[in-house]
Amino acid sequence: MGTKFEKTPGWLDWYPGPSKPRFQVPPGSVDAHCHVFGPGDRFPFAPERKYTPCDASREQLFALRDHLGFARNVVVQATCHGADNSALLDALQHSGGMARGVVTVRRGITDRELRDMHEAGVRGVRFNFVRRLVDFTPKDELMEIAGRIAPLGWHVVIYFEAVDLPELWDFFTALPTTVVVDHMGRPDVTKPVDGEEFELFVKFMRDHPNVWSKVSCPERLSVSGPPALHGERNAYRDVVPFARRIVETFPDRVLWGTDWPHPNLKNHMPDDGLLVDFIPHIAVSPELQRKLLVDNPMRLYWPEEAR
Repeated sequence: MGTKFEKTPGWLDWYPGPSKPRFQVPPGSVDAHCHVFGPGDRFPFAPERKYTPCDASREQLFALRDHLGFARNVVVQATCHGADNSALLDALQHSGGMARGVVTVRRGITDRELRDMHEAGVRGVRFNFVRRLVDFTPKDELMEIAGRIAPLGWHVVIYFEAVDLPELWDFFTALPTTVVVDHMGRPDVTKPVDGEEFELFVKFMRDHPNVWSKVSCPERLSVSGPPALHGERNAYRDVVPFARRIVETFPDRVLWGTDWPHPNLKNHMPDDGLLVDFIPHIAVSPELQRKLLVDNPMRLYWPEEAR
């Protein structure tokens, strides 16, 4: 009998009835940032976790993929599972080759374990610097891990908040791999898109051609409120200038994902169909949409199939 977990008070469950998007994504599109949680009775959550989520299974993730019109997923290890990637690897193994993974590992992982993960479809590791979500991992350990995965052709995904970029700059720019930033480094969208803080992020990408960015999670970054307050067409519009600037400035180094099942949201839970309808506001041409949703993620995660 599996362990029974009680989710963190105030945690919102993912939205079970997402709308059908009006925007039809290009054939072969990739949801390049999503998660699986448990189910906890099969894949227990980590003892050191800072939150306990609701269950979100691979079957539910793949059903959402099909409903939204996507062909593939990139499953990113969630902090609530720590460095036990069992749920993620199970999802990859049941995806029919239509999913890749980004894992969390510790210094003690063996080369054989890394090779086995590669065979399963893992293509990256995630380093989380958001203090409210994880405890600090020494940078020398992270750099050692980055050096070990580089020969596999993997990349490093970094999650941080905009105010911490100056402090982390030297570490990020020393990483020996492609570097993918989660959610544009969480900009403060109440500040100007051409202000000092976001300009530093643009400089980070401009000066370092190995740096990519996900232009996802408007529901996390927006301060203007959820769709119910402003109508579907105006949802999260305060995030548009930031994401559109990154897409148009670095069209070959951007990715997009749903972030399903949207961990740690407590004020509203987004409709994933409406999140898909956000895409043409930030990638305004068919060419940019295809780069964002097909060409770029295929080049990074399925290079053997990329044209």
